[in-house]
Amino acid sequence: MSRIGKKTIEIPQGVTVTIANDVVKVQGPKGTLERRIHPLVSVSVTDNVVAVDVVQKEEKKERSLWGTFGAHIRNMIEGVTTGFKKELEVNGVGYKVAMQGTDLKLDLGFSHPVIYKIPATVQASVEKNVMTLVSADKELLGATAAEIRSIRKPEPYKGKGIKYMEEQIRRKAGKAAKAAGA
Repeated sequence: MSRIGKKTIEIPQGVTVTIANDVVKVQGPKGTLERRIHPLVSVSVTDNVVAVDVVQKEEKKERSLWGTFGAHIRNMIEGVTTGFKKELEVNGVGYKVAMQGTDLKLDLGFSHPVIYKIPATVQASVEKNVMTLVSADKELLGATAAEIRSIRKPEPYKGKGIKYMEEQIRRKAGKAAKAAGA
């Protein structure tokens, strides 16, 4: 049994969940999200409760899909009600980030500035060296933050690069100084 999948999902006030043609559609105050349902998973909506189920609960693949789709639907409901937020920090001398229209302009020590196009459903804002990304789609938000971080990952010696705000960089010691008089 999937512990996550067997839990029913309460639908809060102001959110509608519809299922049509193997697609779950969740609408709320922050937007609309859709996800295609896997053929081995069945989703039903009754009395403001969403239930996810599979045919063969003993099969490992189906149990995995059961919990996964339960988590996806919970994240969709949370996204259209409260939304999700990721913060990234730019560290390094001369490293800076700024908004250029709806795109991010990143100066990260390369010979040219990097222009990153933000997806339409993700809102970005910049304050000093901190980028804040907000979206109703948790999956797209995480992928966007990971792509931005991968432009210049933090390095372990000086900590220069782009990191998540809550991320701890494991620092390494530099070269040891040569013994004097050697």
